Amino acid sequence: MAATPRPAATVALLRDGRRGLEAYLQRRPRSMGFAGGLWVFPGGRVDDADRDPAVDASWAGPPPAAWAERLGLPAGDARGHVVAACRETLEEAGLLLAEPQPGVDDLAAARRDLLAGARGFAELLAGLGVRLDSGRLRYWAWWVTPEVEARRYDTRFFVAGLPADAAVTAHLAEAEHERWLPPAKAAADQGLPMLPPTRYTLRDLAGFGS
Repeated sequence: MAATPRPAATVALLRDGRRGLEAYLQRRPRSMGFAGGLWVFPGGRVDDADRDPAVDASWAGPPPAAWAERLGLPAGDARGHVVAACRETLEEAGLLLAEPQPGVDDLAAARRDLLAGARGFAELLAGLGVRLDSGRLRYWAWWVTPEVEARRYDTRFFVAGLPADAAVTAHLAEAEHERWLPPAKAAADQGLPMLPPTRYTLRDLAGFGS
């Protein structure tokens, strides 16, 4: 019997480099249970807490109801995917898609609290005095792990532009290396092992100049 796929969210972070569009990739440690040793976009599964409507009090951009229409999901599940996308981007890349942008020290402290489980995401936003900027996300694709796999994910892919003056930093427990690469170059490089959805997303993104 095939395993039930777990809801998940992934974000392809993009920036304009000197020679055109670049995408942010991380290589996961080989010890990781899923995609160990592979190059991935920041992302992970949707936790129950990601569906908590308390986050709506610190929400900017299209509301969960609008995302529900885009994703073809109930509003609670749509909220969960958007929050998971933003939460994982903070945890794994140190970037918070919010307005206004918090200070560097405050953001670093919030990230540590989130990773340690000391604060939930809604509490974190309220404590920073910022609002989750869902308008920075664009829904890109929907991938489901094949039934033959023991560990399966039902993953919504998003893209997001790197805000001006923002930076990303990998969480060393989740990533061994990080790179910004032109999508076409990354997709064509077979020396960068990655799952098919990552490579196909990069191929699609290669058609854009900025």
